[in-house]
Amino acid sequence: MHSPKPKLPRSTSFTQQRLRGLACVALCLLLAACGFRLKGVSPLPFTTIYTNIPDNSAFGANMRRAIVASSPRTRFVSEPADAQARLTQLSNNQSLRELSIDAQGRVEEYELNLEFVFQLTDARGHLVLPPTTLRATREIPYDDTIVQAKQGEIGTIFQEMQQSMVDRVVRRLASPDVAEAFADAESLPVDESPAGAAPTPPSQPMPGAPPWGGPRIDSGAGGP
Repeated sequence: MHSPKPKLPRSTSFTQQRLRGLACVALCLLLAACGFRLKGVSPLPFTTIYTNIPDNSAFGANMRRAIVASSPRTRFVSEPADAQARLTQLSNNQSLRELSIDAQGRVEEYELNLEFVFQLTDARGHLVLPPTTLRATREIPYDDTIVQAKQGEIGTIFQEMQQSMVDRVVRRLASPDVAEAFADAESLPVDESPAGAAPTPPSQPMPGAPPWGGPRIDSGAGGP
């Protein structure tokens, strides 16, 4: 017959719990001191942001979700005047180019292209990130005997390219040099003119859409 294990005094159990709790706190502080962050979280140097990318477009909705997911303390505002930072879309183009044609004149391969140009300014219009161009290109074989399937594939690839473009924009916004530039802009005197600030361009249509009306990044660049 086994004798029951002796129970630890309540005070001893409480002390062990406190020690474990303190150890967890110490570990968290150590990781923070080493620059450790949860995967995918890259806090931006501002807490409010405005963008002229339409929120009713897939690209605009994905951009907003990605920025908030990367920097949970950052929120979007509907008015430029209420934002610490302004993400301005300068142009947004999607195109489809015939890459190769067979002897019968049928397209054998297409080249898919996306180009997104943007800039970041602070609340007073100082340039934090000058006009920046991001491009993406994909090649895809084409078979006109299965047009519907290929059109669907091209549409899916364009959507993947758009999401990749969103991720690149977020990584650029979260880079250390942007944080440094934002801090420098914020330190400028209030009455100093926003040297280097670029005006928001007028709305313009997006050229180069696929002939069958495939997915677009959005309908164009709008002003704030």
